[in-house]
Amino acid sequence: MLENNEIKALLHLLDDPDEDVFVSVSEKIVSFGKSIIPNLEHLWENVQNPYTQERIEQLIHRLHFRDLSEEFSLWLNDENASLLSGSLIVAKYHFPDINTSLILLEIEKIRRNVWIELNAYLTPMERVSILNSIFYNYYKQIGVEVSYDNPDQFLINKALETKSGNAISNGIVYLILCHLLDIPVSAIHIPRQFILAYFDEVFDLEAPDKPTPHIVFFIDPISGQMYSKKDVDNYFKKLSVPPSPYFFKPMSNKQVIKYLLEELSKCFDDDNNRYKMNELLTLANMIDL
Repeated sequence: MLENNEIKALLHLLDDPDEDVFVSVSEKIVSFGKSIIPNLEHLWENVQNPYTQERIEQLIHRLHFRDLSEEFSLWLNDENASLLSGSLIVAKYHFPDINTSLILLEIEKIRRNVWIELNAYLTPMERVSILNSIFYNYYKQIGVEVSYDNPDQFLINKALETKSGNAISNGIVYLILCHLLDIPVSAIHIPRQFILAYFDEVFDLEAPDKPTPHIVFFIDPISGQMYSKKDVDNYFKKLSVPPSPYFFKPMSNKQVIKYLLEELSKCFDDDNNRYKMNELLTLANMIDL
């Protein structure tokens, strides 16, 4: 913990009923950065006033969010910003002290088990079937419907820890595995769904050096079930929405993270937590697409 008379005096003023005093003290405390968090946590454990404890919690959250925003900004400015690193930053919003090493280890275990079963002679459907078998059957990953009452279901660390995620968190893990295994699967812009697509390359006989991406089939990350183009066309008919070419374009890593942040923010749409909703949307709006 940081120790000096100024910090002691500032912490002593956290229970001052004057709001202007609290605002001034808060700004000064936040200026110390994350290194002052142990002092705040120690104070929280030793005060009896719930109101003061709530103020301390707000300060700790502000410090974590400031640090997270800086880390997110660095990720955005990285030309090779990976989906894995982006999803870990989002998970830190809710779980600032997550052990990223354990998450990376779990992903590597799954990747290796799938890689052992793959070979160059498999068809696209066979490759995906192997990944599905390992991920959903061997590792027992299950999918649940999206519920904005449970933010944990959106986060990669909890999806792996509990072996249960919604379409977005399961889908992000699935996409990370596909990237590591060189399986050409991307998320696409289907309305009201987080759906993946297996992209193959089609060569024009007139210009064979310029292949164009072509969707072979679609994948539901809830269960790994594969769908044909006809299945997806029927879905659009039910929605009474014309299937625009935009819906079938692969989403970038930044687009996926923006979508994750926007959906996660909906878990905090109430008076007590709306500041969290606004913070997550602030991060989402930093992604200029």
